[in-house]
Amino acid sequence: MLRLALRTLRFRKGGLAASFAALFLGVLIVTACGGLMETGIRADAPPRRLAGAPVVVTGDQSYRVPKSGDAEHVTLPERVRLAPELVDAVRAVPGVGRAVPDVSFPVAVLGPDGRGPLPMPERPAGHGWSSASLAPYTLTAGREPGSHGEVVLDVRTAAAVGARPGGTVDLAVRGTVERFSVAGLAAGRPELPAGVFFSDPDVRRIAPRQIDALAVFPVPGTGTGELAGRISAALAGHDATVATGGDRGHAEFTDVRPAGEVLIVLAAVFGGLAIMVVVFVAASTLGLSVQQRQRETALLRIIGATPGQLRRMVLGEAVVAAAAAAALARPLGPRAGRALFGQITGHDVVPAEIAFRQGWIPPAAAAGVALLTAVVAALVAVHGAATARPARTLVQASLLDRRLGPLRIGAALVCLCGAFALMLVTAIVLSGPVAASTAGPSAMLWAAGLALLAPLIVPVVAAALRPALRALPGNAGYLALLNVRARRDRTAAALTPVMLATGLATGLIYLQTSQAADARHVFAGSLRADAVVTSSTGGVPLGLVDTVRATPGVAAASALVTSTGFVETPRLAGQSEDGLELRGVSPEGAGATTAVTVTAGALTDLRDDTVALDVRHARRIGGGVGVGDTVTFRLGDGAKAGLRVVALFTTRTGPATVLMPAPLLARHTTAGMPAEILVRAAPGAGRGRLAAALSARVSDRPGVRVAGRDEAVAAQAEQERTGASVNYLFVAVIIGYTVITLVNTLIIAAAERRREFALQRIVGADRDRLLRMITVEGLIVAFSGVLLGCAVAALTLVPFGIALNGSPVPGGPPWIFLTVVGSASALTLVVTLLSGRAAMRPHPAEVMASPA
Repeated sequence: MLRLALRTLRFRKGGLAASFAALFLGVLIVTACGGLMETGIRADAPPRRLAGAPVVVTGDQSYRVPKSGDAEHVTLPERVRLAPELVDAVRAVPGVGRAVPDVSFPVAVLGPDGRGPLPMPERPAGHGWSSASLAPYTLTAGREPGSHGEVVLDVRTAAAVGARPGGTVDLAVRGTVERFSVAGLAAGRPELPAGVFFSDPDVRRIAPRQIDALAVFPVPGTGTGELAGRISAALAGHDATVATGGDRGHAEFTDVRPAGEVLIVLAAVFGGLAIMVVVFVAASTLGLSVQQRQRETALLRIIGATPGQLRRMVLGEAVVAAAAAAALARPLGPRAGRALFGQITGHDVVPAEIAFRQGWIPPAAAAGVALLTAVVAALVAVHGAATARPARTLVQASLLDRRLGPLRIGAALVCLCGAFALMLVTAIVLSGPVAASTAGPSAMLWAAGLALLAPLIVPVVAAALRPALRALPGNAGYLALLNVRARRDRTAAALTPVMLATGLATGLIYLQTSQAADARHVFAGSLRADAVVTSSTGGVPLGLVDTVRATPGVAAASALVTSTGFVETPRLAGQSEDGLELRGVSPEGAGATTAVTVTAGALTDLRDDTVALDVRHARRIGGGVGVGDTVTFRLGDGAKAGLRVVALFTTRTGPATVLMPAPLLARHTTAGMPAEILVRAAPGAGRGRLAAALSARVSDRPGVRVAGRDEAVAAQAEQERTGASVNYLFVAVIIGYTVITLVNTLIIAAAERRREFALQRIVGADRDRLLRMITVEGLIVAFSGVLLGCAVAALTLVPFGIALNGSPVPGGPPWIFLTVVGSASALTLVVTLLSGRAAMRPHPAEVMASPA
């Protein structure tokens, strides 16, 4: 039977090509998402600066979240530094030949005028010269820094600033500008980051007691694994980890593991949605292709073909198409995955240090999805022809529509019930942006359920359109209405991709715009400052707060440090592994610049080891805490801090936060400085005058700039758009796939009607009349598909909006909806007309004489 099918292949090239295209693109998308997931699971980051050290010792970035039930291990957000006394402990381990401490801190290279940082492709980091040999960096000119005030620049940084040995360079380090003598220039491998190397005395002055990593070299004759085991035993009980091999990259880049988790979530959400779309679209395309051959399969049954032979024939064709699609997509899948990964790293969603990895599992899984889809779709499509009595198969083949089977109705009910359950979970159980995790899958389930029931919906829509169609001049509307009624199943198959494209595009895009609009609203509501002082040198010094507060027209000023932490004792009920949002503020200005309402205590008491809690947190910590109680926190760098509660407050917008003194929290962050200073204008002082006065006051501070409130809100909105751009990319891939399927389906449907058009032309209908009829049919398909797509989008967005901010109306401009609807309608009409003209191009006699 397979040989017979191959010999008759030239008579159904269009259907097979459409099925192959749907499977090929589906395999490509699933393979790319699988590569992203594997990359996130592996989270490989080859070491760069520490590549020369066989053993690396760092602080333990892992933390076990104290909560009921199973333990949750997370990666701490700030770099965990080594205690200086551990250096001597490691050096005392037998087999250690050399142990080199490594320190990293942000550095900004200022221009010749000293007004601001030079625009450079990569901001350099500061290190001690003793760690330059780890990469290694080697001197190309001059000498090593031997005393206070001397630095060695890497050749790229030196070229950007025009520095030479013997010259000087102005550097902003930890908010302080200093002039250093350039002792020499150093070069390393091309992939090594830019760096500025200070003398060891300067490093101890700039970053006292700071050790980011310890590079350990064994004595000759000691193996790396043996030495690592000895060091681990010597450091048992301390917050330190020992890394060798590929794990050294994690010691150098502490944000790789969290980035891998983000990548896993992205790949899982959009990969799962992509699989659902691929399965549904590919199955629909294969099913439509098999339905077109009902007359052929009916004749085969009449001349003696058995049901098993028919199944093997159709199944063999489907398997061949799926295997060919998987084979062709195999070499292209990694390229597609790498291209998607490049977009993700390019938008700073995950760091560029993480390496893309894709083995054999993603292509194998994608091929399995394609094969399973093809097999199931083929068996379902051929079921009717294989099980009907031979005498009735030809009669059934001549019928354009059949009753929906119990299997299809049952599958539709399962999809609709699942979508309804997800809708309830989204609207009632979940809250905030996390509701998007169930809103996306519910959109696909609504679309699948409505698509399976589309043959029952088509007559209802046709009946509603009957008055309008009968009012059209001529008989084009009447003929189109008769065709839609008679070809209910075919019309349903044509409108399904229109519904998918409209529903998924509208639903998924407005999910992103709604989250972005809500984030802007929350940020604007929580920002009580009239101006924000920031710096492009890595942070603002704490001492600048007093300078800003003394500026005329300033009512209050507060530093702002942000981090993440956890409550340890007493425990916080239901504490998430995402931790708590910690904010470091200045006690004198926190009340005026922070959108909180104090209910007990005073924010002016936020000094030394104190904390202010949101009442939502206070009620859940150990059964409830109040002013005067002590709560133990685990800060972002792993340090424990017992803090006394001095105030309780409530917030109107945004998540619950924890307020701490800015100096306390800054000491436990990687940057070590506030990110910005929030400024409130005095009564009668306008925002413009305030910004001008602040700009004049900080004009002598390189890299420091003043942004107005509107500018700060706009910057936050731009940051939200940048973060959401990757989601838009994934949505565009899925929508593009559905659009291609829409074109394929409409072309197949038009090609199937060649004999119908030829017969109508033989009995007297001219081409223009048929084109008018096809146009009206296209309008019916577009209207029905858009209507169902809008239903899918509404059933997705309304519960999500209720969970997000209580509003059923999605956030985002209306032109998105108009563009989606207009594009889907226009594409449907254009493809319908072009494919219809192509189907009528052959002479009617030639079409009627050709095999059916």
